[in-house]
Formats: sequence, C-alpha cells, structure tokens
Amino acid sequence: MKKYKIIFLLLSALCSLLPALLYSQWLETTITVGHNPFALVWNSINDKIYCANCGFGYRIYDSTVTVIDGATNQVITTIKVGIGPSALIYNPINNKIYCANSGEYPNLDSTVTVVSGTTDSVIATIRVGAGPDALTYNSTNNKIYCSYSHNVTVIDGASDTVITTLQVGGGILVYNTVGNKVYSPNYFGDSISVIDGITNQLIATIPIIGYPRAFSYNPINNKVYCAGGGYVTVIDGATNQIVTTIPVGTYPCALVYNPTNNKIYCTDAASDNVIVIDGTTNQVITTVTVVGFPWALIYNPINNKVYCANAAVDNVAVIDGAINQVVTTIGVGSQPQVFTYNPLQNRIYVGNYHGSSISVIRDVMPGIEEARGQMQEARRLDIYPNPAKAYFTIRLPQSADRSLIKIFDVSGKLVKEVRGKMQETRISLDGIKNGVYFVQVGNEMVKEKLVVTR
Repeated sequence: MKKYKIIFLLLSALCSLLPALLYSQWLETTITVGHNPFALVWNSINDKIYCANCGFGYRIYDSTVTVIDGATNQVITTIKVGIGPSALIYNPINNKIYCANSGEYPNLDSTVTVVSGTTDSVIATIRVGAGPDALTYNSTNNKIYCSYSHNVTVIDGASDTVITTLQVGGGILVYNTVGNKVYSPNYFGDSISVIDGITNQLIATIPIIGYPRAFSYNPINNKVYCAGGGYVTVIDGATNQIVTTIPVGTYPCALVYNPTNNKIYCTDAASDNVIVIDGTTNQVITTVTVVGFPWALIYNPINNKVYCANAAVDNVAVIDGAINQVVTTIGVGSQPQVFTYNPLQNRIYVGNYHGSSISVIRDVMPGIEEARGQMQEARRLDIYPNPAKAYFTIRLPQSADRSLIKIFDVSGKLVKEVRGKMQETRISLDGIKNGVYFVQVGNEMVKEKLVVTR
C-alpha cells in the first residue's frame, strides 16, 4: 500500500510539473554578428532576422546588417549600409527592410537604407536629416516614418520616396492602428506630437511630464502609453487627451503590451522592477522584481510570456503573463538590450550590445517541436491564392475540426473567425489590412501563414 502511495505522489508531482515542462524556455544557440547589435527585426514572409550592427562602442562604425535564417539560425549574409545603423522596421506589403543610419557625432549619417527581403540586397538609399534613429510603419497607408532631431520624414513604402517632412518630434515612434496616427516625442519640449496617417499633418500636441523614453499601444482600448519622467502617461487614442498619469519609478525605459490579458508592462531600470498595469482600469496590478537594470521588453503571444533583458547582469527574465511572476532567468551575452520575436519557430532573439552576438531563446521542448513538425506535415492546411487580395480558399484535411476558422495577426491577436462547414471554404478578407497572418482551424495545433496584399 505504501508503494502505491509513493507512486501516486510521484505521478501527481509529474502532472503538476508537466505544464512547465511543456512550455519551458532555454538558450538554444548564440549567433556571432557585427559590433554592437543595436536593432533587430523579423521578416515574416521569408522567415529571416535582420540585425543592425552600429559599432558605436568601438568607434569603428560597423555599418552592417547581419541576415539570419529564421529556421536554421545560420547567418545568410552581411549587408553594408550607412554609418551607425540604429533602427530597423519591416514593410510586409512590399517585403522590404528599412534601416536608419544615425552615425555618431561628429560622424553623423543622414540616410535610410532599403533592403529587399527576398534578395537581401540594397535597393534604395533615402536621404533624410542628420542622425535618424527611429522608425515606425503605417500598415494602413504603407508609409514609413523616420525620426531625427526635431523632424519626422514620411516615406512612401511602395516607391521609397520622401512624401514630406514635418518639423516635429525626434526620437522613438509608435503607430496607432485603430486611429491611423503616429506619435513622436519632442526634444526638450516635454510633449508628444500626433501625426495623421492619411494627411501627414500635425493634428495635436500633448504635454507630458519628462522626456518620453518608450511607447506602447493598446488596440483593445485604443490607448497609447508613454514612459518618461518617472511616469507612464496614458493617452486616449481617439481624442488625443491624457486619461491618467501613473507613477512607476525614477527611470522607466521600456514598455510592452500583452493582448492576451490586456496588460502593459513597464521597466524601471533604477529599482530593478517591472510594473504591471491593467489595460482597462489603468491601475497598477503588481510589481515584479527582476535584477540588473531591466532595459528592454518583448511579448510572446504563443506562450503568454514577457521577456525582460537585464543589461547589467547579462540575463533575460521570463515573466508569466497570466500570473505576473518570473518563471525562469536565462543567461545570455554581454549587455542584452534589444529583442525581436519569430512566431514561426517560437523564438526570441536577444541582441547583446557588448557581446556582439545574438542569443536565441526557444520556448518549446525539442521533442514536442519534432512531433509538432511531423503533425504539420501530416495535417497541413492548403490555402490559395497566397498571397491573397480580396479572399482566399482553404482546403482542410479530412480529419480536421472544421467548426471554426480563425485568423490571427503576427502579434497573436484574433482578427477574424468564420464557421467552416465544408472541406473547402472561401473566406472574404474584407476589413483585413495588408500584412502577414496565421490561419488556424478549430483547436488544431497547426497554423498556416497567409499573406494579404491588396
């Protein structure tokens, strides 16, 4: 009887550990890149990661972008760009990567390099103002916004020509997908400029406390969050009015949004804390303690985890998005400070500034991943045309659960769902913007990539 009791206790313990084992995180590999990786971006069409190597710390200005295969983690090529590349953004409509080359005083650059996502070759060089250091993308109108001292230049994503330059802003940028607006801080002005995504006109100036260091956007409640001056300022995305101001510590420097639980996470580097804010009530839910100057954040929608780069101690803390607790800490390279996420392989890429490397963190156990790969081959969804414009048709395996067809964007947000009653179903793309999406049928594990291009 005692033996059976021990077996029962062991089985119970194993069952309680099983969810953690299924979703544990670990360092998969380290990739050597150029000096001082400063920005990362994922190419969703070709499954590649691009790393801007600025070389600031070495005063040699590496001036390259490393291209990495998202499936194998192998370096494909290195692209020569301008001096001190410091920002990257991806255009999924035209499959291009934009690289802002800021340089460093007195060797300032004034260009944005455009790279083909297919060939990884430079296809254009766009002249803007001196020291461009921030980019964002307007998916509604296919525009790129480039910020530099006291100016924001608007670039056409199809022709790669300058549409206009506004004498506002300078620094980080964020795009409001619901209201089609771009937000930019104003140097020395303790304010934020709001730009209309259609007309390219300045439509509002919002006074805030302190200089903005980070932005994030909540599409569920249409709110913009701005961290700076010891506060997170919450802005109504419809009216451009301040909703509230939340004290978060003396040095807030990063923000990220969790759409699964409608939460915003803010790092306070001075106190080694991550402050968790409710997206509906704007109230602080809790404070999560990390260690070592938390500098950057990213969200994994598949496993509902927030990753926090602690630059002073060379590790990444993984926070459970449901319970707001650190579930593990992973050692990475020297001074991690920038992230990107690859949802196809469920990998987090961490740029290590002083390590001149990228640490790759995986969020699925290898055995489970292999089984999933075999399942995908056996149960792959057939989608056509792909890329699609006005509609697509999905042909399902005989064994597939056809009750509900779901379409998710790359952040994991559900954008459309329809009932599928036949093995072959035609689905309208009305209301869905250009970009990359994932199609899931019922509760099947398999998701198929869909590209929408009008």
